[in-house]
This record gives sequence, C-alpha cells and structure tokens, in this order.
Amino acid sequence: MESCILPCSFQSRADPVIHWIQETEQYLLVHYYRNKDQLGLQNQHFRNRTSLFKDQISRGNASLQLTGVEVQDQGRYRCHTRTIRREESSFINLKVDAPVSKVNMEQVGNRIICSSEGIYPEPDLTWFTSPPSNLTLQNQTSIQQTEQQLYNISSSLILSDSETDLIYICTISTRKNWRRVTLFIPSKCF
Repeated sequence: MESCILPCSFQSRADPVIHWIQETEQYLLVHYYRNKDQLGLQNQHFRNRTSLFKDQISRGNASLQLTGVEVQDQGRYRCHTRTIRREESSFINLKVDAPVSKVNMEQVGNRIICSSEGIYPEPDLTWFTSPPSNLTLQNQTSIQQTEQQLYNISSSLILSDSETDLIYICTISTRKNWRRVTLFIPSKCF
C-alpha cells in the first residue's frame, strides 16, 4: 500500500502528450495527459491513484507516481510520449513485495502455532529445534491467499513428549526476506 515512482523522461518540446499503459494480459490505460490530465478513459483500477509531476513536464519529466501499490499493479508499464517532432517509448517492470514483517507464535496445549499475514510472494515456513533433534517434527501448514493476492500462512506443530527442554524455531521466508521466532518449552509445560 505504499507509493512508488515509475521513471520516464523525454526530449522536451511544446505540447507533449503522455500515455502510461500497463501491459499485462490486456493493455490498461493508467494515465493520459494532453495539456492537462485526461482521466475519463483511465482504467478504474488506477482511479485516484496516479499523478504526474506537472511542474516538471516542460523539462521532459513524464514520471508517474502510483499510490496505494497493490500486488495487482505488478507488471510491465509503457510510458509513451509524443511531441510535434518526436515519439518515444520506455518500459518499466514493476515488482511488488509485501515482506514478512511479523511472525506470531503461541502454545496451545501440546501444540505450537506459528503464523504471519499479508505476505507476497508466497512464503515458505520451516520448523527446527535447538539443540538439533532426531525428532520428526509433525506439523500441518496452511497457506491462504487473500482478495488482495497477499498470503497468510499458519503452521501447527505437535510437541514431543519424548524430548524436553528444546527451543522450537519457526522461520517464515520469501525470496527477499525472512523472520524467525523461537519458543523454549521446558519439560514441565506439557
């Protein structure tokens, strides 16, 4: 839900026309400028979320500010500029990440539950113990995707009554970051 700037520059001339288009399965009009914003044909998904730096257009800056960035905004964008003497296009690939920011862990009876929400891309979850154990860690992990295409992950681990005084470690990771949480379970807890 943050903002980003998609850079674009062109050879400055009078009366530029600026088209920003998202090129996914179809072509979506993101922003159109001709002497002023012309947003009547703008795709509904981008409504009230785009702006140009109007004070810099005369200097050749056609960069687009996109607010409230969502996973659906990911993809290839084309900036097409046209002046009386020249047409130019440039392309930007926007990648969206919602990193693992917080991992929750709680003990419920003879189980530990590790979870996190609002992650993109799809995360991985791993369990291990310290000191390392020969235990087969019995866990069930579920991943759900929200309407915003973010992922929620949760895993339930059955505690072992054969080994005690272990530190249980849960790690949730994506290709760009990871978070780890630990829980010490002394033998008298279950």
